[in-house]
Amino acid sequence: MSSRQRQRASSQSPRTNAPPRSPGPGGLAAPPNPRRIPLYVALAVLGAAVGLAGTLVQAALFPGGLLLALAASAGLFYGGRVLTRTQLGALVPAVGWFLAVLALLGGRPEGDYVFGDELGLALFMLGGMAVAVICATVARLPVPANGAGQSGT
Repeated sequence: MSSRQRQRASSQSPRTNAPPRSPGPGGLAAPPNPRRIPLYVALAVLGAAVGLAGTLVQAALFPGGLLLALAASAGLFYGGRVLTRTQLGALVPAVGWFLAVLALLGGRPEGDYVFGDELGLALFMLGGMAVAVICATVARLPVPANGAGQSGT
């Protein structure tokens, strides 16, 4: 065996005396990827915009507007989950959405506020939070065995 073959064989053989590594933290405990931080900021701003638009639409066109606002919220939360492939991708726009809706709940000094009635407000808040939790806890997306759904192939 030549020195070149011995060098290649030794670099490819697994180490048997190495201590086992514990897996790193996963889910929300895992540190965010620094390259995704601008994407998370954009998702938070988009979540605030969807919250603002949803507040206005659900108050103006009560039954249909409420469903439209919740569908837009669900699309954003699930889209963030699929785009980033993390639970944080669904929770970041949900936090932006929640903060925007919470800011609109404050009202004005004259005593009026953006939401039309208490039923619409309750359904919009509870429905939006339920959609955010559902999108954040949905199972991971399956990857086809043949690799057809992977990017770059």
